[in-house]
Amino acid sequence: MIRIGVAGSGSGSNFQAILDAIEEDGLPVEVVCVISDHADAGILVKARRAGIPAHHVNPAPYRTKLDGEAERLAIRMFQEAGAECIVLAGFMLMIKSGLLRAFPNRVLNIHPSLLPAFPGLEAWKQAVDYGAKVSGCTVHFVDEGMDTGPIIVQKAVPVLPGDTPGDLHARILEQEHIAYPEALRWLAEGRLTLDGRRVQTPG
Repeated sequence: MIRIGVAGSGSGSNFQAILDAIEEDGLPVEVVCVISDHADAGILVKARRAGIPAHHVNPAPYRTKLDGEAERLAIRMFQEAGAECIVLAGFMLMIKSGLLRAFPNRVLNIHPSLLPAFPGLEAWKQAVDYGAKVSGCTVHFVDEGMDTGPIIVQKAVPVLPGDTPGDLHARILEQEHIAYPEALRWLAEGRLTLDGRRVQTPG
């Protein structure tokens, strides 16, 4: 069993997938705290409905990163809740060194592309615009770069003729909801080994 803190900016669909995996599949994870940079984010609503402490953390004066007083507040909230690992679930702010030092090799993110292809925003649109034939999602450890941390698991999906960015995004999201619980199970069960950039996984 591992205790996780979750950070998200939006509706919280990956967060809900984790809750569902805990309930339905015995995922050995306990969510102890959820934060968001948006006071009205759906992820906070979902957390409160599940009885999980949920907090708005205002990132001001920054707009694109969790830094300064907001970072210190988030770290304190996670630590006081007893989080052992931080899970980014649609969190749109860059993570800085303070959080990474507080949870070394214990901050995870999911990204809607097969990294290192298409980092950054709207990766599904990047894939369609580029003419990619295959896309997918990646769960990775977080470092100080943008979507550059060591890769844990990837799931591929085809880019079909006539796909809109929305079509592809929906297909990728289905795989995200499989990949994140899978990676968290491996982490909770001590079956991930990090060696430099290489992550050894079961099988």
